[in-house]
Amino acid sequence: MKCLIVYSTSHGTTEKASKLLSHYFEGNVELVDLNRSIFQPKIDRYDTIIIGGSIHLGTIQKKVRQFIKANLDQLLTKRVGLFLCCMNEGELAKEQFNKVYPVQLREHSFANGLFGGELLFSQMNFLERQIVTKVKGISSDVTNLNEESIRAFAKQMNEKIS
Repeated sequence: MKCLIVYSTSHGTTEKASKLLSHYFEGNVELVDLNRSIFQPKIDRYDTIIIGGSIHLGTIQKKVRQFIKANLDQLLTKRVGLFLCCMNEGELAKEQFNKVYPVQLREHSFANGLFGGELLFSQMNFLERQIVTKVKGISSDVTNLNEESIRAFAKQMNEKIS
């Protein structure tokens, strides 16, 4: 089984989550950061596609949206998992997840995951720091990346594929 984990990361949190996920996943796993990749990955080479992104300024990264739009028909013929890194929890996190992934893809996916997130103040630009300070009232790095959620997502995907 060949698996592709395709993601976009703004400050590195989704990359961390993707790498952790790849360690728990069974089979041959390839990671592709849409921000660094010159070419769109050819998803016909993979049995399973996992797509991940984070909430950045209220939405998921443009590269993730473009990847889904360009490949939606083919994704609906694959085993798919979707995850989101975000600082919100509970119903608000679920609302954000539902907002950023198309309903057709969510309903088709084998697993959907909310992995928590990070506000990496030290990596933000001036404007981002100003917004985060004003909205969240923080001025230093904060993390709630949830390794247990990542492990549970991998377990769910592994069970469905086996």
